Amino acid sequence: MSGGIRLAVCAAAATLAAAGALLPLVDRSVWIVQAAFLLAIQTAVGVLARRVPLARALTVAVQALVALLLLTVVFARAHAIGGLLPGPDVFQEFGQLLREGASDVGRYAIPAPTTTAIRLLLVGGVLVIGLVVDALAVTYRSAAPAGLPLLALYSVAAGLAEGTDWLWFLAAAAGYLLLLLAEGRDRLAQWGRVFGGGGARPGPAAHPLGPGQASAIAPVRTGRRIGALALGIALLVPAVLPTMDSGLLQAHGQSPGEGGTGGGTGAVSPLVALQDSLRQPENREVLRYRTSTQNTGDLYLRIVTLDQFDGSTWRTSPGRPVTAVPDPLPTPAGLAPGVRTDPVNTSVAASGSYAQTYLPLPYPAEQVRIGGRWRYEPEGRMVVGGHAQTTRGARYQVTSLLVEPTAAQLAAAPAPPQRLLREYTKVPGSVPAVVAQTARKVTAGAANPYQQAVKLQEWFAVDGGFRYDTEVRSGSGPDAIARFLQAKEGFCVHFSFAMAAMARTLGIPARVAVGFTPGTPQADGSMSVGSKDAHAWPELYFEGAGWTRFEPTPSRGTPPEYTVAETPAGSDPGAPSARPDRSAAPSAPARPGDDCTPQLKKVDGCPALAQQPGGGRADDGPPSGTVTAVVVAALVVLLLPVLPMLWRRRVRARRLRPASAAVVQSSGPGQGAAAAGRPGAPAVLPDDDPRETVERTLAAWRELTDSAWDYGILPDDAQTPRRAAARIVRIGALEGPSAESAVRVATAVEQALYAPAPRPAGALAAEVESVRAGLRAAAGRGARLRAVLAPRSAARVAWACSRRWSAALERLRTGRIVAVWRRAGGALRPSRQRG
Repeated sequence: MSGGIRLAVCAAAATLAAAGALLPLVDRSVWIVQAAFLLAIQTAVGVLARRVPLARALTVAVQALVALLLLTVVFARAHAIGGLLPGPDVFQEFGQLLREGASDVGRYAIPAPTTTAIRLLLVGGVLVIGLVVDALAVTYRSAAPAGLPLLALYSVAAGLAEGTDWLWFLAAAAGYLLLLLAEGRDRLAQWGRVFGGGGARPGPAAHPLGPGQASAIAPVRTGRRIGALALGIALLVPAVLPTMDSGLLQAHGQSPGEGGTGGGTGAVSPLVALQDSLRQPENREVLRYRTSTQNTGDLYLRIVTLDQFDGSTWRTSPGRPVTAVPDPLPTPAGLAPGVRTDPVNTSVAASGSYAQTYLPLPYPAEQVRIGGRWRYEPEGRMVVGGHAQTTRGARYQVTSLLVEPTAAQLAAAPAPPQRLLREYTKVPGSVPAVVAQTARKVTAGAANPYQQAVKLQEWFAVDGGFRYDTEVRSGSGPDAIARFLQAKEGFCVHFSFAMAAMARTLGIPARVAVGFTPGTPQADGSMSVGSKDAHAWPELYFEGAGWTRFEPTPSRGTPPEYTVAETPAGSDPGAPSARPDRSAAPSAPARPGDDCTPQLKKVDGCPALAQQPGGGRADDGPPSGTVTAVVVAALVVLLLPVLPMLWRRRVRARRLRPASAAVVQSSGPGQGAAAAGRPGAPAVLPDDDPRETVERTLAAWRELTDSAWDYGILPDDAQTPRRAAARIVRIGALEGPSAESAVRVATAVEQALYAPAPRPAGALAAEVESVRAGLRAAAGRGARLRAVLAPRSAARVAWACSRRWSAALERLRTGRIVAVWRRAGGALRPSRQRG
């Protein structure tokens, strides 16, 4: 195995060894087999490109292009042109997968499920790191700095896993050291093996090795030092990587489910976080969902329930047991078969910026399908995240019930169970007496708890003169509710807290729910829930219907139908009307396209814009510039592999073209000179001009040697033409006319170079074609394909570019351009002579 191939294999092995640290992050390890296969292809392409040889930068570019094609075939084949070539749809798909992958990283706990997005991050990351390591260690022959990308790969894995097994660290370190040793062995092999003598130890002035050998060992020593430094950093970096915090309504203290399998829910204080969300100037989207029900006004998304009232605020009771999420969830408490329920299917997608340990769900949920470490709290029917599990970028499906009790059923509800009465009607003695007195005053004349609840809701929302204001200070202490009842201004937390407390003073089991209102309908049929949709509402218990939502906050949310079903027909027409449904359609018809966002237009999600009044489509497809760019990019990708073949054919045709004098031989004396004198006409030389004879002969010889190079016979400029021809005949196994043609071309070259009066070249093009035919006949099928599709002599293009670049740099260094510029500036300056 040659040194370059050995180095490339070691670079790939080191990359895979470092990638092994990523295995504990996901639940399935099949991805690393796929990554190893694609990395092997990428490495093989680099080996072939260096053997051509291609320029270093071009070698890296070819490997990157192959990696892109491989990722396209594996992850975005359905969006590719012809199933292989990447176009705009492929890059759009990659962007979407990368965003989903970033969301999945924050969404799932370790080990995360191997989703397509996470698999793209893993496989693509290994290919990128492998490309960088291969470029540094093999293409640019500098293995020591290649430890930095390997360190980055291991550190990311260790940081996400909050520390990883030391065996993976040893594997990554061993791969890096193996790469250093392979690079050092390759360098020393260029100087030969060094044997130490048994004589006296050399003094400081004498080095046992020559200067070349000493310089060859120096990179190995430097690489070992850098390796030791990189391994030390790898131990320290994971310890200082930052961790992610949760967002809105983060639990204080121990996170839900943390600290054991039994776990418990932490205490939540939502007041400040909810008010901050409502005060934000921008309504930042936190959720988007699609649902099967048309009655979205009642589809509140509940996050958490607050069931402990201490006289000043509400919070979740600490120590509630949590279990694995059952499938399906238990039957809701208190729900009787006689109450109408409609099943609802909802698909929810959380924003990548929304991190919450409680899962927003319609109530009551029957089944939740979500990946990750989630737990179930039965009392509040809440789904809570385990250690480091949040809703960031979560996608899940929920089957829930839309409970629709009638007013008559709620009015006739029997008494709740004693356990619920004891727990959910507790009112501390610190609550001011005015709270209970106001509750009895407002509900005077009510015949049952249901009518009492309806009167409380109407008093807060319509009749009591309350005003909705998010700028009101939340307040604290036992007198907070009494102050709110006196000031009559606040936001949803004040209204829900006060109504739940007053319901408890009346003996009605009550608690507070925190979550989101249904949100805003979008043109594509989905519902968008923003930060300003954060809301709190009271839930009151009625046997037969279970926990039932009420809406006391004015100008917010939607009052349930069962709370307004018994409104008297002869009510005062001058009384304030109930709040409009925020989910209802606008009264004024919107112009077509006003509600269609640019994002929806990109995905053709605006059916109203599909047909314009004039009969034409609003969107006739992508712009012409985009189409042109795509076509040009596709042509470039298609032509790139065949460029060497096209260049080779053009060069061969130019070298073997007929003599220019033949064009005008039939013109007669004097006519050729006249033709040559016309503007744009080629210079014409007589057929026996020695200059043209030499040029044609040397061009034919260059074509012969390049043709032999294409079939694997490297040119040797140190040999005479006759010996070079004999070498081509011997290595190429030429026989008969092909071998004789090679000798005749070599003889013509010697005549052209050394004879005082070279004879006309004759049919050299036919001689060269005879040699090419012999080389093609003696070669195998693979060599013939290689000579046509990827000719080795195409390396002359890279050499020519390199020479021109070096010449340009030399001109800059010697100051020729600067001197020309100064002379030009001096000529333009006005003369200082005085007349």
